[in-house]
Amino acid sequence: MKIASIEVYGYELTYAHGEYVMSKGRAAQSQASTLVRIRTDDGIEGWGESSTLGGTYLPAFAEGTREAIRVMAPSLIGLDPTNLTLVHGAMDAVLLGQNSSKSAVDIACWDILGKVANMPISKLIGGIAQTSFPLYEAVPLASPDQMAEFVRARGKVGINRFQVKVGNDPYEDAERTRSVVAACPPDAVIVADSNGGWNLQAAIIAVRELAGLNIYVEQPCRDTMDCAIVQKMSSLPLVMDESVVNSAELYRAKYEAGAGSVNIKLARVGGITGAVRMRNQAQDLGMTMCIEDVWGGDVTTAAVSHVAASTRADALLHASFFNDWTKERVARDAPRSDRGHGSAPDAPGLGINVDHKALGRALFEVTK
Repeated sequence: MKIASIEVYGYELTYAHGEYVMSKGRAAQSQASTLVRIRTDDGIEGWGESSTLGGTYLPAFAEGTREAIRVMAPSLIGLDPTNLTLVHGAMDAVLLGQNSSKSAVDIACWDILGKVANMPISKLIGGIAQTSFPLYEAVPLASPDQMAEFVRARGKVGINRFQVKVGNDPYEDAERTRSVVAACPPDAVIVADSNGGWNLQAAIIAVRELAGLNIYVEQPCRDTMDCAIVQKMSSLPLVMDESVVNSAELYRAKYEAGAGSVNIKLARVGGITGAVRMRNQAQDLGMTMCIEDVWGGDVTTAAVSHVAASTRADALLHASFFNDWTKERVARDAPRSDRGHGSAPDAPGLGINVDHKALGRALFEVTK
């Protein structure tokens, strides 16, 4: 089997709850997402997706993601898409980094591999450890009353795990978080997520103000070592996210920063392949984790669902289904949440059928 063509599509994903707001003024009502279709000479096709959440969340942006795929694609034509080691080696030989772009290609290749093996991806990456797993939703940064109202509304549909966006003024952020805690039942899982928005001094103040709450604090500062300094002054459990991009940073997150949990985003680590590698390492280190992606729609959600379903229940803090957060559909059979829980499709590959005709013309196609 060989890769015969690679097509790239672009579409906008509209946030389902108005405006998605993070720290430092990062806000948007929609995000550009990139879909990749890989077709083989045997007529099998695989789909992948990557969305960057704008250009100021991570060092990646939609146009760069698409151009990197264009640059790498000629080196992939003629390769066996089920040989993921060969595919990643070819991509790495052309471009360093660019994990957002490589993630979409990687997911599409896993989709093909699952179809060839006639098995869902979850069975190929460790087996189905849980048929149902908890999901969280992010609470956009707003006033304390607005954030409390958001969690009350989402709680009515079964969501009981929330990532509270903070990272601005630490005193106001503490008020926001206390408001959310008060609006949630006692068994809710609440994470105050700065997205690296606090500087060191603000983060120190924030964890002092948040002390005593039954919450996690996520990525208080952008740099891992700054997070380590903050954690030494805090009694709250720490979750690391944006700065954990490889195995070395995962080790530092636990042994230097004192984190007990890590967020694993597919596009940050190069796709399902990188996510499974980091997932297994985190499990061995005794850490819990959130399995998710930077942003995305139906294809991203399906990919996340397979990694989450094959993660040990005791190690999975929760996952995210972005097609619950966004309005556009490209695969009507993609997994959706059910009362705050998700599951992975049991059909081969990603287990979904993408309607490429609904996407319009491809942005570009690379063939032999």
